[in-house]
Amino acid sequence: MPIFEYHCMKCDKDFEVLVLGDQEISCPTCKANNVKKLLSTFSHKSGGEFSSSKGSSCNSCSATTCNTCGLP
Repeated sequence: MPIFEYHCMKCDKDFEVLVLGDQEISCPTCKANNVKKLLSTFSHKSGGEFSSSKGSSCNSCSATTCNTCGLP
């Protein structure tokens, strides 16, 4: 069952939804239907090292770990 990430254009929040078939997606915060599907990234841990398809850092800093975006 696919989980997709979306961005609400009305309240500017990101959220994830388990999508079943052709269901209509709405923001869980403001209930708006004006949402944009985001490109999901993945990560894995190998040999104690964290690796992400997003790269070695988040968008807001140059660290390999970040309390803001949740990178471990």
